[in-house]
Order: sequence, then structure tokens, then C-alpha cells
Amino acid sequence: MFRGVAHLNLDAKGRMSFPSRYREKLVTLCAGEVVVTVDPDRCLLIYPLPEWELIERKLIALPSLKPQTRRLQRLLMGHATEAQLDGSGRILLPPPLREFAALEKKTVLIGQGNKFELWDETVWSERCDQWLEEAAQDFELSEELESLSL
Repeated sequence: MFRGVAHLNLDAKGRMSFPSRYREKLVTLCAGEVVVTVDPDRCLLIYPLPEWELIERKLIALPSLKPQTRRLQRLLMGHATEAQLDGSGRILLPPPLREFAALEKKTVLIGQGNKFELWDETVWSERCDQWLEEAAQDFELSEELESLSL
């Protein structure tokens, strides 16, 4: 399980270095092979390869005659890029993916259980403020969340 928030800097070549607390897990879980793709919220998703393969199979199995399904398949699978952790625990983020998520130097890596989200630091801060404001205004819980105890 990947959890927590880490503030990172991309280097001049667009490489991101995973925090050391995640590196051993990634090497054990997937030999350092990950897949980076886009998220409709304008961040990047980083999956260990076995986790991505599960998602990919689910996406392929969806009915492709639905426009919403095709859009999601095009976005997620069309942008999916394999990357390998180097000896320093870094991956190279290709320019089109960095541009999609508006990633410059300062980024935020968010553990999401089976994957990571990578955000531009400024966008992440703005979105967090927005989500907190929306939560304060709309405190009605969905059926799925009513059973959650924190």
C-alpha cells in the first residue's frame, strides 16, 4: 500500500525520484517497472506494472460502443507509458505527460493505495482548498461513505 504525501522536485531532464520509503516496495512488487498515464483531473497516475495490467484488462473489457468508455480508454491507455526505476530510484516523465499535468519543477506525489498521483504543487494546493470548501458546503454522504468510520 502506498500512502502519504511527498513534495518532490523534477530535475532538468524531467526525472522524478521516488522517496526512499517507496523504492524497496516498488522493486519487490514490480522489479521497478511502472506505468505512467494521465488522469482526467489533470494529474499523472503512476501504477506498479502488475496493478496497471489489472486496470488495463478492465478497461479493455468495457463495452467500446459507449462514447464515455472510448474517451476513458483513449485517455488512460493511449497515454500509458512504461518506465523503469533507475539505480537512483528515478523515472523519466516524457514531455507530453509533463505538459498534460502542467508539471514544472515542484511536484507532489500522493500515495493512493495501489498507485500514486503526481500533481503540480500549485495545482495540488488549489485543488485541496477547493475540495475542502466543497466538502464543507455539501456534507451529505453518499451511500458508500455512510458506512465508513474514520
